[in-house]
Amino acid sequence: MNYDQSFRIFLIVGTLLLFPILAYHRLRSQSTREKLDRRQEGWFILLTLRPVGMAAMLSLFAFMIDPGWMAWSSVPLPAWLRWCGAGLWIPGGLLLIWTLRTLGMNLTDTVVTRRDHTLVTVGPYRWIRHPFYVASALLLLASSLLAANWFVLACGVLTFTLLAIRLKREEERLAGRFGDAYRAYRERTGRFLPRADRFTGPWTR
Repeated sequence: MNYDQSFRIFLIVGTLLLFPILAYHRLRSQSTREKLDRRQEGWFILLTLRPVGMAAMLSLFAFMIDPGWMAWSSVPLPAWLRWCGAGLWIPGGLLLIWTLRTLGMNLTDTVVTRRDHTLVTVGPYRWIRHPFYVASALLLLASSLLAANWFVLACGVLTFTLLAIRLKREEERLAGRFGDAYRAYRERTGRFLPRADRFTGPWTR
């Protein structure tokens, strides 16, 4: 049985639900019309990250319009594995929405902070420093499984790798902006996963 239609519909519905929320928070955060110097990311990241991310998005849109357009990079995955993608998409989408709501006007797409930027340590940021990247990784992995497409997966892995490379500079900027408050926050949180000692107590010592 060809399940492409079911997975295609799932992706279309998920995107139609998620994209307006993402667009709303992006536009709201940009309403200050503040100029952000993206060159501080470094030229390598500046010239690679967004084109790779765009390639991932365009390939997904192509699959949603007509799976045949992406048949050249499709792989024969079992239906149960592709449905696992649906299972990953839901927590990924919920985490993204939670993160966007928590960030509010602090949201940017670069390492530069806004003039009125605040140090966010609530919501998902209570446990991990970069939930936006975790949510993006979950959604890209979920999408590659739903589409059964190695090109989408390769673009997703490369995008996350570039984000991970950029993180060093991003955290340096945050430490420079917030000083000891950020360094203390960094000590008690994980980058992508919660620190194990956050779940320990006196009874485990």
